[in-house]
Amino acid sequence: MKKFSSSHVNSTASSNQQLIIYGRHAVLSALQNPKRKIQKLLITSENRTEIEKLAPKIPFSVIDKKEFAKLLPADAVHQGFALYCNRLESYDITDLLALAEDKKRCHILILDQVTDPQNIGAIIRSCAAFGTLGLIMQDKNSPLESGAMDKAAAGTTEIVPIARVTNLNRAIETLKENGFWVIGMDGYADTTIDKINKDGKIAIVMGSEGKGMRRLVQENCDSSVKLPISPRVESLNVSTATAITLYELSK
Repeated sequence: MKKFSSSHVNSTASSNQQLIIYGRHAVLSALQNPKRKIQKLLITSENRTEIEKLAPKIPFSVIDKKEFAKLLPADAVHQGFALYCNRLESYDITDLLALAEDKKRCHILILDQVTDPQNIGAIIRSCAAFGTLGLIMQDKNSPLESGAMDKAAAGTTEIVPIARVTNLNRAIETLKENGFWVIGMDGYADTTIDKINKDGKIAIVMGSEGKGMRRLVQENCDSSVKLPISPRVESLNVSTATAITLYELSK
């Protein structure tokens, strides 16, 4: 993966903010990411052999499962792994444009105020699965990286570039100026996503849970499309809808 410019790092997701990542895939992927500043690794005894094999240089402490319950949220499915580390630094939109520069066909995902960490984690996983170049979120109304988000992403937070921007409409304008066609997902659109021309550079906008895209964001899109779902179903969960959308774009 191309190295990103450190001069465009967004300080709001600063590396000095501590995070606890839990779950096997999330922790093992984070241990292999040199951008992570590892502070402490906790495991249960049955995971010792795997850690010694996959991350032999990482010091760890073995604790009882009851201790995990005291450290993590009650519903955390930790699988005997907990990693204290920094949050990943946010990339700038110029970093994503650099990745797109030499590509004739690619797509970027934009989230307009999606707020559920588990939905965002599942969306990050779909981005990795379907070759999405990067993810853009508004900084003000999107949650910071969290253990729940990384668990839902199953380790893919480490490989999907995520840019947090102050102004989503300004980011959309920047993408347009750099050759992207911006498409908003709208359940009331006339055209379905399977009918669009998917050649070239596309930025797809997914609205928030329940409310969809904000009016100004929708007006700033070049066009709107919808998923070809049954009329008996009003809508899908945003993470499910995003997975289908990204699959369509990858075809």
